[in-house]
Amino acid sequence: MTRLQRITIAILSFVALTLAVALGLYSYRMVQTAAQQPLGPMLPFIPQSLPPTWTASPAPTTSAMGQVTLVPTVSFPTSTPGPMCGGPALMNILVVGADTRGDNYTYGLADAIRLVRVDFVTPKVSALEFPRDLWVEIPHIADNLNGQDHEKINQAFLYGQPGFKYWDDPTEGSGLLALTLNKNFGVNVDHYITVNMRTFEKIINAMDGIDVVIPNEKVARTANLPVGTTHLNGAEALKLARNRQGGSFERADNQNLVLCALRKKITSPQIVTQIPALIESFQDNIRTDFTPEQLGQLACLATQMPPENIQLASFPADLFKQTRTFDPVFDKRIAILDADFTILRDFVARFQAGTWPTAAAPSTAVDEEDTPIICE
Repeated sequence: MTRLQRITIAILSFVALTLAVALGLYSYRMVQTAAQQPLGPMLPFIPQSLPPTWTASPAPTTSAMGQVTLVPTVSFPTSTPGPMCGGPALMNILVVGADTRGDNYTYGLADAIRLVRVDFVTPKVSALEFPRDLWVEIPHIADNLNGQDHEKINQAFLYGQPGFKYWDDPTEGSGLLALTLNKNFGVNVDHYITVNMRTFEKIINAMDGIDVVIPNEKVARTANLPVGTTHLNGAEALKLARNRQGGSFERADNQNLVLCALRKKITSPQIVTQIPALIESFQDNIRTDFTPEQLGQLACLATQMPPENIQLASFPADLFKQTRTFDPVFDKRIAILDADFTILRDFVARFQAGTWPTAAAPSTAVDEEDTPIICE
């Protein structure tokens, strides 16, 4: 081999190496960019509700856990660790279970409504359930309903969907529901994730079902399942989550049992490695503004979360009154839940501040409705 040939080969090798490095960097950047792209339309800017600056007298119907203090007390330690898994310090997520039976989201009510607070520093996850029969003001609907601006909260989702489109925003029903929660209760939502019934079933089946733990005879009666652990497929899990026996609050408890079982299954060793494939399989059937990177952060946090740091809470049941009101849309009186929204806003403020709910100590007697469910 001549000297000229050696020089030529060296030059070509250098060029090939440079191209390979450039291609690798380009591919890496493309992957990183894709990981940071939201899987759906992002929520529009919603003005953040400021915490109240005054204190109301406790309402006579609230329990010990439900005393009204409209100035949340938050302790700020002098030195705290940074967020885990590369996430933000806090994240508020609106989780919606739509009652659409098909694969589309053209219509459908919000069958389940949860505000999930994710603390990446502690770490801790709390979920607060909003009763679907609350009579609330829904923005952007009055022009389409002859001035009627109040309906049940689950209809906020329906009126934002393409079938009605009273809310002209690409976030559709999820966005209008987030705006409604903010307007009535001061809820601040960072992200949303919405799943319809058929997709819910398919996700459960893709994980080979879930193991639901029925803690006692009282729950067993409303859930129509025996005490102990029962394995459920997708259809059975959906039936439990939608079970109305016992009333709205018992229904929410049944949904929480399903959520606990889901959490346990998702963090199991055999499922954790399948999470990216599950996300890819169902991303076209789920409505969310999460990026793949953010979903990865949540999956990472789930694997490191102590079970006692996951709390599923509901407002105290004695804050609500079952009543009826005339609904011009249906031209008849309908059943709704009535409540003092000032008190509910206080609970929401403390929930978002991380000061409520708090797990009751074993020696502390607390009303059953006020005790948060701890996932095992």
